[in-house]
Amino acid sequence: MPMKLYSTRNPKHVVDLETALFQSLPPDNGLYMPDHLPALSPEQWEEIISCSFPDIAFRMAKAFLHEDVEDAALHRIVEDAFNFPVPLVQLGEKRFVLELFHGPSLAFKDMGARFMSRLMAYFLEKHQREIHILVATSGDTGGAVALGFHRVPGIRVTILFPSGKVSALQEKQLTTLNENIHTLEIEGSFDDCQHLVKQAFLDQELNARYVLASANSINIARLIPQSFYYAHAWAQLRRMGITEPPVFSVPSGNFGNLTAGVFAQRMGLPVKAFVASTNVNDEVPQYLHTGIFTPRPSIPTLSNAMDVGNPSNFQRLTWLFRHDVELMRKWIFGYAFNDQQTLAEIRRVAETAHYIVCPHTAVASLGLNAYFQDHSSASPGVFLATAHPGKFANIYPEDIRALPCWPPLPAAVQQIMQQPGRAIRMKNDFETFKSYLLEAS
Repeated sequence: MPMKLYSTRNPKHVVDLETALFQSLPPDNGLYMPDHLPALSPEQWEEIISCSFPDIAFRMAKAFLHEDVEDAALHRIVEDAFNFPVPLVQLGEKRFVLELFHGPSLAFKDMGARFMSRLMAYFLEKHQREIHILVATSGDTGGAVALGFHRVPGIRVTILFPSGKVSALQEKQLTTLNENIHTLEIEGSFDDCQHLVKQAFLDQELNARYVLASANSINIARLIPQSFYYAHAWAQLRRMGITEPPVFSVPSGNFGNLTAGVFAQRMGLPVKAFVASTNVNDEVPQYLHTGIFTPRPSIPTLSNAMDVGNPSNFQRLTWLFRHDVELMRKWIFGYAFNDQQTLAEIRRVAETAHYIVCPHTAVASLGLNAYFQDHSSASPGVFLATAHPGKFANIYPEDIRALPCWPPLPAAVQQIMQQPGRAIRMKNDFETFKSYLLEAS
């Protein structure tokens, strides 16, 4: 049966995969969810242990998309999207870091953006369509989308980022590609950028002019591929002879990454627990503690890609756990940390493990530490490394940057830093944004 998706605000609103892919957001402002999460058999999970990452991606993607995309095309999509390593690095006894930053933008969001761009290209070529993608970014999403969609035929991309709230390298990745990539520097926060995008999707005039789509994690095609690397981490552990289900610590902002992990678990992946590791934007850890979700304006931090005050994917998480906070507490444990703790963890990991973590990854490491302080468990701990440290070089003390373990930026990324950037500065006002879009060619 082809994949069907429903709105989190109206389960009776059901669409097919292609509609959800290009529509991104249901008209009721909910989020699309699969009507069921396909389960792999125990035998299929055992087969995955010996597979490469693209092979794992194909098997899991096929479970979702087998009647929507032909096997040969799906093979091409995953082989092209995931053409870089995703290593699991051991830092201590049963303590591991999963490096998700070896793609072109040096961030984990390459996983979702590259898969999504190629899936869109498949359907666009099939139906000879054109679309306009709108995406808000707090840093890494925009770079991954820009690089993932650059020069893809039939797609125009407009990226919104908060002025002064992304790193120098992140801004270069957003503003140097041009051609079909257009960038707006918004005078406001990430939440403001995201709100502008959501308003555009609900605007009748814009939707009459363009076929609008999103590449944020509000789009289900971003989340599905992010479930693949949880399975890849587990397979690498099994090849090391480790059989206990892992604890995954996930640096969390908009909560798409953690939601994708729950997808993998519901498909049958053995998981002991998830740790929702946040900076001081701690709405979800507070929800887990109090049972009350209270969105609020985001607070700027060193882990800027996680500066989200009202995470969109919280809707999906609550649906997965039937709006039952007690059920969620059985599987997800929330911890929050400030910038001082983040910097101290960067130094601790560098000194004890001779390994450099980015500020977001440091938050995940802190979350894993906190979980094991609170829980006695024989399970291995895996924290997700979501970005290359070099993207945030300005936050590190000079003595850390001078260490032999400091990882250099790839040559291609160093070249980007030498190129001029181009962005249109815009006030945080929907009518101004709408006028820009209507005048776009």
